[in-house]
Amino acid sequence: MRVVVAEDLFLLRDGLVRMLEAYDFEVVAAVESGPELSKALAELEPDVAVVDVRLPPSFSDEGLQCALAARRARPGLPVLVLSQHVEQLYARELLADGSGGIGYLLKDRVFDADQFIDAVRRVAAGGTAMDPQVISQLLDRRAQDRPLGRLTPRELEVMELMAEGRSNTAIAARLFVTERAVAKHTSNIFGKLGLPPSDDNNRRVLAVLAYLDRG
Repeated sequence: MRVVVAEDLFLLRDGLVRMLEAYDFEVVAAVESGPELSKALAELEPDVAVVDVRLPPSFSDEGLQCALAARRARPGLPVLVLSQHVEQLYARELLADGSGGIGYLLKDRVFDADQFIDAVRRVAAGGTAMDPQVISQLLDRRAQDRPLGRLTPRELEVMELMAEGRSNTAIAARLFVTERAVAKHTSNIFGKLGLPPSDDNNRRVLAVLAYLDRG
């Protein structure tokens, strides 16, 4: 699996490269700035990009803007964002097209290699890997808005875990309920949010999109 890594801090960038290579990923480029990232994504067409939000030259949202531009040029490009903080606007924008794998992890909440590698693989496969804190802040921001307000507390818990990219089996284990119960909650969520039956792999992401403010 071919990966482009973008991180301006040498030690962290080198650590990411070494970790990915240890798990048999092929790091085709490891860059430190926005222009380098844009060029690598356009020319190398990786299977997944691991991108820091803040990159030179602006040190604001350079990395994320490059990733979003690359996804517009190549719809569905899997992108895993690393950040120090929850940038709600960009988390919503990243989710907005509903295509391809997406992830948003907070650097200080990635506690081991297995957690990180699992997130990279999930995103590369077209799934989601959202830090629970990111999802919680998005949920809190829209908790009183319809149609989210129609969900029960348990359905909100299930949706939060869905948005993290968890399977029904993993959700059932986390909540100490049966997979059948999770399937029922999921069906109820889709119904209340007005999401029709679909074979789209990103249908779960649409459940999150249904309450996000895109304006």
